[in-house]
Amino acid sequence: MSIRLLRVVAALSLLAACASPAPIELRDMGSFHVGGREVVISGKPVREVGSTPGGVPSKIDPNGVYQVEQMYVQYFLPARERGTVPLLLWHGGGLTGVTYETTPDGRLGWLNYFVAKGWATFDSDAVESGRAGWAPYPDFVPGDPVFRTKADAFERLRIGQGAGSYNRDVALMKPMPGTQFPIEAYENFTRQMVPSWTTTDAATLAAYTLLVDRVCPCVIVFHSEAGQFAFKVAQARADKVRALVAVEPSSGGDPAQAPALKGMPILALFGDNIDRDARWTAIRANAVKYLEGAREAGARVEIRDLPKAGIRGNSHLMMMDKNNLEVADVIQTWLEREGLYH
Repeated sequence: MSIRLLRVVAALSLLAACASPAPIELRDMGSFHVGGREVVISGKPVREVGSTPGGVPSKIDPNGVYQVEQMYVQYFLPARERGTVPLLLWHGGGLTGVTYETTPDGRLGWLNYFVAKGWATFDSDAVESGRAGWAPYPDFVPGDPVFRTKADAFERLRIGQGAGSYNRDVALMKPMPGTQFPIEAYENFTRQMVPSWTTTDAATLAAYTLLVDRVCPCVIVFHSEAGQFAFKVAQARADKVRALVAVEPSSGGDPAQAPALKGMPILALFGDNIDRDARWTAIRANAVKYLEGAREAGARVEIRDLPKAGIRGNSHLMMMDKNNLEVADVIQTWLEREGLYH
């Protein structure tokens, strides 16, 4: 198939997918920031900055008080709530709440799916991500941010077949066999990537904990790197978290604190082609080790490998894959079974 024809097909698919299956009626929607702290910068030189070509330069004094380490949250409250508690959506590293919004090829995302089902849904941008804002760097964020190339994301997230599988030409990409990721829209996916900090975990955990204190009891649906935060928050706030849905978590919480999850229902989902990548095999093994420890401590853990259930071809980004609503149905059915929906 020619590149021109591929682009035409992708455009038609996007137009068709943008048609909403049904209107969503809300009683309210909005946003807020949560968490953060004030910090002070001093001893920096004042400089002149021209904000517009030919304009009058302004003196910028970087010394003073700054607000840092806050998190952004957007919420959607359906007119008829059917979830017994709110649903929180937490994204993975190098991404934002866009993870759960419209898919890269324009189809319905999990955010709209769960709101349409009647869940009060809170979608967030974690600390130093997206609309959460950015702290002065390197003054208050130690270390360097990690920027992901297009090739790295394609190869690492089990969209492509590993090293060398990415190509700027869609027709020359080497995707995983039977992949459900919409590779014709891969460029749209890369537009939503943001720098990932490896030194802000404490601030991120603090902000997530404050969010749970503010809006919960709740269910937390979390992806990848957010695993460490969701499990730790659930351990610290077990009285506020009714259930956890772990979408390919890259790590767990503190094994010593696992007894705090006694009685808590936990669903963990893993996609396809994990055994084709040594790194992903190890990531899954580490997550399962924590989950099994939580089960031994009394948590009601259910681990589902989607291929074994006949749901095949999912990448690490199953909320964006072409069968994303089939996966969402798995979560929805499980939540209903756990008595969290009426």
